Amino acid sequence: MRAKKSYGQHFLTNEHFAQQIAQSLVLTDQYDHVLEVGPGRGMLTKYLLERTGDFQLKVVEADRDMVSYLEANYPQLTEDIIAEDFMKIWPQQHFEGSFGLIGNYPYNISSQILIRTVEWRKQVPEMVGMFQKEVADRAAAGPGSKTYGTVGVIVQAYYDVEMCFKVGPGNFNPPPKVQSAVIRLVRKAEPLVPDEQFKAFRQIVKAAFGQRRKMLRNSLKSVFPAEEIKGEFFQRRPEQVSVAEFAALANRLNVLK
Repeated sequence: MRAKKSYGQHFLTNEHFAQQIAQSLVLTDQYDHVLEVGPGRGMLTKYLLERTGDFQLKVVEADRDMVSYLEANYPQLTEDIIAEDFMKIWPQQHFEGSFGLIGNYPYNISSQILIRTVEWRKQVPEMVGMFQKEVADRAAAGPGSKTYGTVGVIVQAYYDVEMCFKVGPGNFNPPPKVQSAVIRLVRKAEPLVPDEQFKAFRQIVKAAFGQRRKMLRNSLKSVFPAEEIKGEFFQRRPEQVSVAEFAALANRLNVLK
């Protein structure tokens, strides 16, 4: 089974890393199910299946050839294969309560997967995954960093991000042209942004980093009334603004509305 560029597939071939990723889910007392995204040939899947005492595994796979491969090689999974595009499913369709999320994620939709995790935050206490190192760095970056941006700010409003370990290109088939890294997201006990302010928060963050070289007074003028974006704070650029400060801006916008 060859990897397909259209699905962003790079199959992990290192058994040690596969086992290490599978063991990175540790909050299994908070959920009974785990969803693996893009299992492909099942390198990670087989180690997740060894943890059947901790959770029940479901997998979501869009590639029909890979679905057939999984059905043939992991018959115990047949009833738990969701043969759909991960980006087009909703958790309520498949899970009544909380579940863990894990995967060697397709590199062509990795940022979208992080944002989708945030959208599913009420049901996902923990997420573990392999990403391009650049995307992993963005998820974990703090203010002042060149990699600090939209994805990291939105993720960190709801999750604590842990960088687990790096994985070189030689551990995949075909080898990607980038370094990879595994990260773990753990949902915050108290989110920085209340659910009712999420829409405003995302709007502000996207507007700010959409023009990251400009001061906030310029990048946010389409979001806030002119009289609200005066003062020293709005002379900052977005990379100088903390997640908590973006959360405060969302609260301010909600009050104005």
